[in-house]
Amino acid sequence: MIIAHNLNAAKILYYSNINEKYFNEASLKLSSGLRINSAKDDPAGLGISERMKAQIRGLNASKRNLEDGFSMLQTAEGGLNEAENILQRMNELAVQAANGTNCSLDRNSIKDELKQLEDEVKHISVSINFNGIDLLSASSHVTIQGGPNSSPCDFLNIDMSYFNIGRSLADIINGTKINVDTPQNAKSSISVIQQAINSVSRSRAEIGSYENRIDFRINNLENEECNLTSSYSRITDVDMAEETMEYFKYSILSKASDILMAQALQEPKQVLKLLQMS
Repeated sequence: MIIAHNLNAAKILYYSNINEKYFNEASLKLSSGLRINSAKDDPAGLGISERMKAQIRGLNASKRNLEDGFSMLQTAEGGLNEAENILQRMNELAVQAANGTNCSLDRNSIKDELKQLEDEVKHISVSINFNGIDLLSASSHVTIQGGPNSSPCDFLNIDMSYFNIGRSLADIINGTKINVDTPQNAKSSISVIQQAINSVSRSRAEIGSYENRIDFRINNLENEECNLTSSYSRITDVDMAEETMEYFKYSILSKASDILMAQALQEPKQVLKLLQMS
């Protein structure tokens, strides 16, 4: 009769180790809130979730890029708005100068103010910038990475030449066609200034179209991010209710295994004791 080898204790130890393993896994999942804590938990799911994570982070970065682009456009629009306000005042002065009742002193006062306003428009055209990018005197393009991938549709090109008032308002800035020495010259200046106002208005409208496009792009990215995050969560996040049940299940089994192990270890001793008594 073999009594030195405790088969029951060996089986209990085997199942005890399994119970402890699953208990530890359940504890880790509950504490981290994640179903996948290492590659062995779900190799395929890990690969999918990591690709999704890269896409989600790319979407977030793209939104920040677009918001920076929107801020740049707002800065440009602010400069154009100020230029347009100045042009409106210049138009008012030119209309005033076209009146034949003005004396030479009146005309000189109007000319002085017009000169100051011309200089200010010139200053605006060269001074407005965003992070070192000239906004109202450039003829290049600014490319915004507006998506998480390298596809051409993920890029947004802004043609800065639309906002180049240094070029479109050259007659105003240089003062070559602004002359109010006589009522007739003042009338010609009115036409030049009003054309300049129309040019600035078109530039502002162009900015508005870019801003609307960026708004729609951001909304689209937010919707895409929401859907991806939901899918990512379904793959990686633990089912708390199910995992809590697993936790208590293996906790109870582990404790039961400890009790049974203690009993199993006593069996050989009891058999030996009976043999010694017989």
